[in-house]
Amino acid sequence: MTAPQPNEQAPENLYGLLQSRSQDRDEQVFLEVPNGRNWTYGQAHQHAARLAGLLRQLGVQPGDRVAVQVDKSPEAICLYLACLRAGAVFLPLNTAYMRTELEYFLHDAEPSLAVVRPAGEETLRELAEAKGGTRVETLDANGGGSLMRTLSEQAPEPLPPHPVSRDDLACILYTSGTTGRPKGAMLSHGNLAANALALEEAWGWRQDDVLIHALPIFHVHGLFVAMHCAMMGASKVYFLPRFDADQVLQLLPRATVLMGVPTFYTRLLQQPELNPELCRNMRLFISGSAPLLEETFQQWYERTGHPILERYGMTETGMNISNPLEGERRPGTVGFPLPGVEVRIVDTEGHELPPGEVGSLQVKGPNVFSGYWRLPEKTAEEFTDDGYFITGDMATVSEDGYYAIVGRAKDLVITGGYNVYPKEVEGFIDGLDGVRESAVIGLPHPDFGEQVAAVVVPEKAGPKLDEAAVIHQLKGELAGYKVPKAVFFVDELPRNAMGKVQKNVLREQYTR
Repeated sequence: MTAPQPNEQAPENLYGLLQSRSQDRDEQVFLEVPNGRNWTYGQAHQHAARLAGLLRQLGVQPGDRVAVQVDKSPEAICLYLACLRAGAVFLPLNTAYMRTELEYFLHDAEPSLAVVRPAGEETLRELAEAKGGTRVETLDANGGGSLMRTLSEQAPEPLPPHPVSRDDLACILYTSGTTGRPKGAMLSHGNLAANALALEEAWGWRQDDVLIHALPIFHVHGLFVAMHCAMMGASKVYFLPRFDADQVLQLLPRATVLMGVPTFYTRLLQQPELNPELCRNMRLFISGSAPLLEETFQQWYERTGHPILERYGMTETGMNISNPLEGERRPGTVGFPLPGVEVRIVDTEGHELPPGEVGSLQVKGPNVFSGYWRLPEKTAEEFTDDGYFITGDMATVSEDGYYAIVGRAKDLVITGGYNVYPKEVEGFIDGLDGVRESAVIGLPHPDFGEQVAAVVVPEKAGPKLDEAAVIHQLKGELAGYKVPKAVFFVDELPRNAMGKVQKNVLREQYTR
């Protein structure tokens, strides 16, 4: 199924597109930070221009990677814009990543500059010195740190936007895979610009929109979807450091759009103050990054009078499918293909399936990434001969064109909007003393959608294991959201005739 094409062709330069939308609105408030000063669009772009000049002084050349693992702040957004302006490749890293993960990213991406929170400076410097070639600077949540001190001391001239083509890389986002080794999804200026234009059209973004932004900015949802939409409208953003239900409730009467993961909505539903009057000014509630339960959809509609708009995207593609702005937003579905995006459902032989049949979801369009960083063979495996990206998700489409995601071909666990690939976690568990093998699964969780759980087979002659000990050891090795919240011990894992672990059996057994 092919959606209508967007009205505006994706430009060559993503930064040029974003800046053009506010060129006559320099005094418009861009970011309003709690207990902090507001940033106008003019101030943000001026800061980004000076930061781009500093990047060049620090030796960052067009095409160089800039790894960023920092807390959410206006300065972090300006650093992202500076990388786009300088022609550098922005590499956002989850703030929960630990030493082992960071070591891999530095080795694989070879960034010329890494910007990190002050608390992580020592670790990153050790890793950078061991590898060589990466300069390390710091940036804290309040806009302090060595990067901003250097900016002040060196006072670089604003750098003009570097000319790029639509195929030039803008960002690399790491996403784990079934092999357990993270892969860097390469997103070009054209990919991100096309998706921004499609979302602007599909969601009717307006200059008078006011966005509540409580998402992290190292993630597609928070950085590319939320921030790009706001910048396309030169709209005001309530820029919250994290999700806080009380804070969001206070802002609802003054906002028009909320983007969140399902956890946002389940937590807001727990607040007795939530009612239609509080949401009277809101025009759009959007949910993504994890499946939204039909129960949550219905409860939200009953409490607020607003149907949540659920959509579907991936790290490799940005957004692909969305429920409509006008018309029925059908619970349990993700709606229709976005403008310019082609979607199909196929069987194991690659034949397109009719409505109602479950099959593999494939997508094609200007939003789809160019491939995985330095992994040409893996890239080739993930695309069909006619150019469709194989998402790994199983889906179905109704007679009237609504798509629904019904499962995952890969054993992905989505917890609180974050992707956890079992193979990666299993690799760490299997390396623990006393573990023979393990299987990591996702179990239903009322707040996070799914929680990570591990089923462990101990060595018969090894040390005695318990849940607390396993979790404790993993906390020093993995990002917190990847650490299992429950650990079960068994003598053997269930397997099929081919010897493959039957994770569906485990999920049924331990779902309470």
